[in-house]
Amino acid sequence: MRHLTFIVGTGRSGSTLLSRILNLHPGILSLNELLASLQDPERGLPAEPLTGDAFWRILADVNPVFDAMINAGVPLPEFLRPRPASPALNLMVLPHLTDDPDAALDALAREVTRWPRRPAPAHYRAFFDLLSARFGRGDAVVERSGYSVRWIPRLRAAFPEARFVHLYRDGPDCALSMSRHVAYRVISLLRDLPPDSALPFDPAAAVARDVPVTRFGALWSELVTEAVAHLDAVPPGSRTTLSYEDLLSAPDRELTRLATFAGANPDDGWLTAARALLDPTRRGASRRLAPDALARLRASCAPGIRALAQSR
Repeated sequence: MRHLTFIVGTGRSGSTLLSRILNLHPGILSLNELLASLQDPERGLPAEPLTGDAFWRILADVNPVFDAMINAGVPLPEFLRPRPASPALNLMVLPHLTDDPDAALDALAREVTRWPRRPAPAHYRAFFDLLSARFGRGDAVVERSGYSVRWIPRLRAAFPEARFVHLYRDGPDCALSMSRHVAYRVISLLRDLPPDSALPFDPAAAVARDVPVTRFGALWSELVTEAVAHLDAVPPGSRTTLSYEDLLSAPDRELTRLATFAGANPDDGWLTAARALLDPTRRGASRRLAPDALARLRASCAPGIRALAQSR
C-alpha cells in the first residue's frame, strides 16, 4: 500500500521549491500542483462514480483560468510548459516528472480511458500506482499544490489513510510575496467578482490593478485560519506542520522529519542535493517596508498568526 501525503497551505511559502526537492528523492512520487491543475475540489473529486474516460477528462481537460492567463501573456511562473490549450497535466504535473510530457500524456490516456466505472478515489489511487510505475518511484506519493486549503475536507473524506502537512510561512513575508505574484492578483480579482460571473475575464487587468498589500495579509490570515480549523480534525499522527523559515534554518532536520512522515528514507545524498537548492537569505522581505506600512501589514496578518500560535 502506498503512503499518501498532501502538503497543503496558502502558497507562496516555498512550496514550489519543496516539490523540486521532493522530486530529487527516488522513493517519492512528487505530484507538483496536481490539485491546482484540476480547477476546484467539486470537479476534481466528484461524489458519483465515473468511467475511466470521464476521469481522464478531469485530468486532461484545459484549465480555463490558466489558459486565459497564458493567452493574455501573463502565465504563472510555475507553468513548466505555458502553451495555449494545454491539457491540465501538461502545465505543471507531467513536465515536473519527465522531459517528454507529451509522450507520457499519450501513454497515460491509452491506459486510463480503459478503466472501469468506479469512485473517484479509486481512480486516483490507480493513477498514482500508474505514475509510480512509469517513472520508477517508490511507495511514497506526495502531492503539493499552492492555494490548496479549500481541498482539505474533500481530501480527508476521499483518502482517510492520507497524511497532511501544513506548510506555512511568516505572514507578512508571505502576503508581500502574494501581492507580487500573478496568480494571487488574479485570485484577488476573481474574489471580487459576483459569484455567478463567468469567464472570460481579463488576467492582464488583474495584474495591472492597484491592490493594497493588506488585502493579501487578510487573505493569508483567512487561509491559515481555515487550514488550522480543517487540520485540527485530523488525527495527530496523520498531520504535521512545516515552517518555511525552519526549512531554511535547519534543512536536514526538517527534510528528514518530512521524508520520514511521508514514508520515505531521508538518505544523505538526497539531503545534500536538497541543501544546494535552498537559499537561507530568502526571508524577511517584509521588514524592508516602511515602518507604518509594515505595521498595517502585520495587523492584517494578526488573525492568522494567532491561529498558528493556538494550533501548536
